[in-house]
Amino acid sequence: MVTTAGPYGGPVQSVIAPPGSGSPTVLRILLGAQLRRLREAKRLSLEEAGNVIRASHSKISRLETGRVGFKDRDIVDLLTFYGVTDEQEREALRSLAVRANSPGWWHDYADVLPSWFEPYVGLEEAASQIRAYEVQFVPGLLQTEDYARAVTMLGYSNPKEINRRVSLRMARQAILERTSPPSLWVVLDEALLRRPIGGTSAMRAQLRHLIDMSQRPNVSVQVIPFKAGGHAAAGGPFSLLRFAEYDIPDIVYLEQLTSAQYLDKQDVVDSYLAVMERLCIDAQTPANSIKTLKTILREA
Repeated sequence: MVTTAGPYGGPVQSVIAPPGSGSPTVLRILLGAQLRRLREAKRLSLEEAGNVIRASHSKISRLETGRVGFKDRDIVDLLTFYGVTDEQEREALRSLAVRANSPGWWHDYADVLPSWFEPYVGLEEAASQIRAYEVQFVPGLLQTEDYARAVTMLGYSNPKEINRRVSLRMARQAILERTSPPSLWVVLDEALLRRPIGGTSAMRAQLRHLIDMSQRPNVSVQVIPFKAGGHAAAGGPFSLLRFAEYDIPDIVYLEQLTSAQYLDKQDVVDSYLAVMERLCIDAQTPANSIKTLKTILREA
């Protein structure tokens, strides 16, 4: 715990993430939030803080939202400007910056990891709850290797690149094998379950995998059957990420063909959350969804 003076002399407390916790993406957000609190406690503007590190106000904004890495010199200068003189506090924040700048495991896949998708992998790594609605493909965290390969081959032809992309997708699934895995809750349109990606054998294996995974305590799978008709998510697939850390807002992730959007404004997130809740109501219960998966498997 780091305690600094508030604007009226009272304490402003901020929690330093313990060693080994969180992904670099999340640590950047946590450190940025702490720097923002320190600045606001002194009633300093973004422009004033930017002048101290010879940068624009937009650079400070990016630092405070965790969108860029941290230079040690900038951290030192900002802490001095914000009146943080206790050496233990300063070292704790500088140490957090070092950890936040460390590359995540996914950097080993930089050759096939799009810049717009990299933040998602880091956020997914640290999320406590992941909710997703999908209409075309089984979500990546629940794909078998053969299914993932078939999906990847729809957009790529180079065998080496395909192998690397499939390997990345399989590596992401390690979060479900952790001692304390995130809660994964997905709503699937029946159409994607009947689309034979990779051929009959691969699709049957994928359906069996979905049935097995849906029986884990941290995984919920709901199916929206054709007979449900129209439903709330007319705009297409999306994901909702939630985090245990107070400083990290819920994030809505929207993926396009060659880019992605990360939405964190509360009113926007609330709108997507309301849609997700309606989808869960329209969908079959998890128990009935397993029955549907088994029926589709028999018919495949």
